[in-house]
Amino acid sequence: MELITATLTKNGLLFAFLLVGLVMWASYFLSHHLTRGRLHGSAVAIMVGLLLAYLGGLFSGGTKGLADIPLFAGLGIMGGAMLRDFAIVSTAYGVDLAEIRKSGLVGVLSLAFGIVLSFLVGAIVALAFGYGDAVSMTTIGAGAATYIVGPVTGTALGASSEVVALSVAAGLVKSVIVMIGTPFIAPLIGLNNPKSAMAYGGLMGTTSGVAGGLAATDKRLVPYGAMTATFYTGLGCLMGPSLMYLMIRAIFGA
Repeated sequence: MELITATLTKNGLLFAFLLVGLVMWASYFLSHHLTRGRLHGSAVAIMVGLLLAYLGGLFSGGTKGLADIPLFAGLGIMGGAMLRDFAIVSTAYGVDLAEIRKSGLVGVLSLAFGIVLSFLVGAIVALAFGYGDAVSMTTIGAGAATYIVGPVTGTALGASSEVVALSVAAGLVKSVIVMIGTPFIAPLIGLNNPKSAMAYGGLMGTTSGVAGGLAATDKRLVPYGAMTATFYTGLGCLMGPSLMYLMIRAIFGA
């Protein structure tokens, strides 16, 4: 047992990929057999990850969840800024700008409206909870856009680790809500065709939430919603530390 533990500790990153793969497999298994796909596997995986992080912090007394335990230290590398930014760049390379034109004016407007609204709502909530400086408001507003845009914006603006963590939490909550809620609201908003799926992805923005929610609604709509949601993430990363930061400073004077 000691030999196995020592080997896994020395190959922490590989073990982290194995562990995350097992969590994803178990999450999709539970999603399929317990909720018949209504609660998407990605949503289950996020909740399991948060629970494991909490238990890891409780056990180790540290601040990095499971990563504070030597056996799971590779999770700190896997979930760090380097691989996060690599994932963002690789996602952006998979997008064809010509494809967005197929959604027409509705798709473009949904992107603009979705990004600005998310930032403003997140900034107002941050202000209500006592985070009144422009950097914190913009970072938490970026998290309300997606949990990827939050840390990217916070890192660029020099936000504290506490604020960055709050932005990630806001994005995760939004992602889970979108995953769970999409199948229920789809009939009410006419979410049953590619054009509406592209508009929905542009408004919601959270790629994992939109993809998971559409997969539970109609799998044929997933590529359309995910495409505009991916653009949303890219635009959010560009606009967050620049245009949105300046806009929030101008509006709130912080």
